Amino acid sequence: MKKALILDLDNTIYPVSSIQGNLFGEIFSLIDVADHLTEQIKLDAKDELTRRPYHLVADKYNFGDALKDKGNNLLKEITYDLPMQPFDDYAQIRSSALLKILVTTGFTKLQWSKVKMLGIEQDFAEIHIVDPELSNKTKKDVFADILKRHDLTAGEVLVIGDDPESEIKAATELGIETFLYDPENKHPEASVTFKSFSLNEVLHVLY
Repeated sequence: MKKALILDLDNTIYPVSSIQGNLFGEIFSLIDVADHLTEQIKLDAKDELTRRPYHLVADKYNFGDALKDKGNNLLKEITYDLPMQPFDDYAQIRSSALLKILVTTGFTKLQWSKVKMLGIEQDFAEIHIVDPELSNKTKKDVFADILKRHDLTAGEVLVIGDDPESEIKAATELGIETFLYDPENKHPEASVTFKSFSLNEVLHVLY
């Protein structure tokens, strides 16, 4: 029997595509004028920025120090203050009486502003933002700390997220079961405990 759910934020509770035009406009402009990047790399990097933290995308596509620093300096001061809506099926998670903890990677101001605009702060017993500008901690470190502080075994926790290389990988390395939320089937070959196009399936897994 599970006692706790650990959730990711971006593309797990809400779709990043719903805010990317307002959120990433300036970052996309910086990438567009970067002469050292090919057009294909620019397209791929912008697409991946809707799913993964900026610093990881910058490293993967070799943005270089100057572009990476410009993007970091811009994003760490950004907040989002327009209306946001969770996925419809997030209501099923919200209704669960289990201990719920949010663990997200990103810039602190930006991630907190999303939480507030989504109106989900009260849904969680704890909210952890893994900010690469402030700490070397990883999601795996945070997950391990949660298990220890709440006296939970790995078998009593389910980690829910959209990224096989982030929260899913971190949980798997700790022996925690995982639920990959993949409504567009972007990761057909991902190694996970459970996978679904709908968060409604989480409750079926739990009970």
